[in-house]
Amino acid sequence: MANEKVLIVDDDPDLTEALQTILQSRDYVVCTASNVEDGMATAKAEVPDLMILDVMMSTWQDGFNMARSLRQDPQFEKTPILMLTGVKDKTGMDFKEAAGDPSWLPVDGFLDKPVESDVLLAEVEKLLGKGK
Repeated sequence: MANEKVLIVDDDPDLTEALQTILQSRDYVVCTASNVEDGMATAKAEVPDLMILDVMMSTWQDGFNMARSLRQDPQFEKTPILMLTGVKDKTGMDFKEAAGDPSWLPVDGFLDKPVESDVLLAEVEKLLGKGK
């Protein structure tokens, strides 16, 4: 069986590289994109088992919009989505409570940046069903 594939969509190349290194150290196959358009195309081409999205990329709501678009696509309606974002630091708003709302923020997990590698890996494993 192939290793699980994780798609990271974030406009910060340094963070993306760090996340990729962390995930690959646990044998995840990682693909990346730096914006929503490329992220959607990569998701369709790679069909990841889990997606990690930033919230603020070109606009402050890109990640939210991408999550909603993914949930409307039958191919991805059940694919776990993890939001990993610094939106709380930049806006003062905490969206964790809204995570999981099917119409507003249809994601399965929400972590604030910066995130410790062990916290990230635990959340990824949980969302992929390994933490049961």
